[in-house]
Amino acid sequence: MPNLVVIGTQWGDEGKGKIVDLLAEQADAVVRFQGGNNAGHTMVVNQEQFISHLLPSGILQGKKCYIGNGVVVDPKVLLEEIDFFNSRNIDITPEKLSISERSHLILPHHKTIDSGREALKGKAKIGTTGRGIGPCYEDKSARRGLRFVELCDPELFERALTEVLKEKNHYIEHYLKMEPCDINAIISEYQEYGKRLKPFVTNVSVALSQQIHNNQNILFEGAQGTHLDIDHGTYPFVTSSNTVAGNACNGSGVGPKDLGHIMGIVKAYTTRVGQGPFPTELMDDIGDQIQEKGAEFGATTGRRRRCGWLDLVLIENAARLNGLTCFAITKLDVLTGIDTINICTGYEYQGKKIDGFPGNLNILADVKPVFETLPGWTETLTHIRQYEHLPQNTKNYLEKIERITGIPIYVVSVGPGREQTIIKKNPFY
Repeated sequence: MPNLVVIGTQWGDEGKGKIVDLLAEQADAVVRFQGGNNAGHTMVVNQEQFISHLLPSGILQGKKCYIGNGVVVDPKVLLEEIDFFNSRNIDITPEKLSISERSHLILPHHKTIDSGREALKGKAKIGTTGRGIGPCYEDKSARRGLRFVELCDPELFERALTEVLKEKNHYIEHYLKMEPCDINAIISEYQEYGKRLKPFVTNVSVALSQQIHNNQNILFEGAQGTHLDIDHGTYPFVTSSNTVAGNACNGSGVGPKDLGHIMGIVKAYTTRVGQGPFPTELMDDIGDQIQEKGAEFGATTGRRRRCGWLDLVLIENAARLNGLTCFAITKLDVLTGIDTINICTGYEYQGKKIDGFPGNLNILADVKPVFETLPGWTETLTHIRQYEHLPQNTKNYLEKIERITGIPIYVVSVGPGREQTIIKKNPFY
């Protein structure tokens, strides 16, 4: 099967952008199937850094890219991103990018509600990016959302938005105590966006079906990570969509039989942005060292990421939820120079070992990680391109991950550049 799904296994920020960019060389198409511009994929090509928030990573490879119906799209942000890439001599045309007519729109009232709610919660806030993602998915589920199919029909868009904003402005003004949204200004602004984006809008499900029929390689990329999934993550400190592999089908309009390998991206340590329990978090000099050396700041928000040891309870949970068939390990080079490295292989709660990853956050916040300690390495990894050339202690670390999880490692990243990668096995074949 030529198709491949790439999934984050932790709390996002695993380095999916680089891996998708690398694998896109062998793909005919790249599909983004969920999330919004609350995610950022960082790619480094010829020493130049690119960050995409909505455009699939394959756009740098000149591949056909799709934004699926499971993605919520801020048209203004998308156009800014298209203009930015065009200014860097990466042409974004309707021949290269298609947007599902069924993708929902993030509108100004979504962002107002998002930031207003977080402000009201104070210290109890969830830690959203404030980009309107949650309220947009909320409206989608409540059948109150607007999609690209409406945006491309000015009369339909005006009628639908006017009806929705009557309710939303009442909530914004009287509950959130914020300025209501200007209906006429939004209509005028977004109808212009609709004119520009209409050539990109199509039935993505039909287009992908044709490519599958022609046995072309399709790469499906998700945003965030497994443990930010609305159903399976550390709720309520999660995103507002399904981030697991099963949503590659629902969020793009293909059937389960059309998926092949499911690759889980595993950062060689664990990071988390925002609130929520983090069993292996390091609150010491080693945590600071990893954070600084790994440049652990959110690509979208710039927020400092919390850092900790690799948590295989977390990874095994992701493996089961996604049906993972292989791993890509990222940022392995960041661990160079640490004398001893811990791997969490289990949790204890109130003195007893527990099975699996608990759904009760009070329990998760109180578990004690069970660690296995391995010797570290001092050798530089960034120049290595063959697995057998890695230091023995580095290979021992990777092979421990494989033995405990039972999942093979296909790809190892030893630096931010596309070329700083070891391919043990090609996941497309």
